[in-house]
Amino acid sequence: MKLEQQLKLLIADAASHGVPSLVMELAIVPVLKTLATQLQHDEYYILQNLESDWVLTTISNAKLKQHKKVIYAFVTVRDAAIQGKSDPGFIAAPISVIQLLFRLFSLQQVDSIIFMNNSSDLNNGIEIRRDRFLSLIQREIEKLKQSPPYIA
Repeated sequence: MKLEQQLKLLIADAASHGVPSLVMELAIVPVLKTLATQLQHDEYYILQNLESDWVLTTISNAKLKQHKKVIYAFVTVRDAAIQGKSDPGFIAAPISVIQLLFRLFSLQQVDSIIFMNNSSDLNNGIEIRRDRFLSLIQREIEKLKQSPPYIA
């Protein structure tokens, strides 16, 4: 499904996510669209276990003594399968880029999603940090609050 179709579907489904349609359309969707256009694909593959829970990976930087939990998003099912081959209980599930980014809202235990856009280089990806994402959304919501009453 193309990006614009994914966005329209999310707007239409706003109420089921507990988000007012206007907030979805004027605050959340613009941020999702901006982030999604920085990525190169409309769909990614996420590793999940047999209970459909997404596989979290903890990455560490020993020098900085930092740890973070990330989800990897792969361009092809083959790329995901290569990463998940160590555990036969993992499967690669497709998900639209907009749904993947939108779910970052509710994944409080996740620090980032790392999008692996190049099958020939699985060592470099584009990181979307949850805290930055939430900050962008909050900024858009604040703009809405400052809009004339007929808009907000």
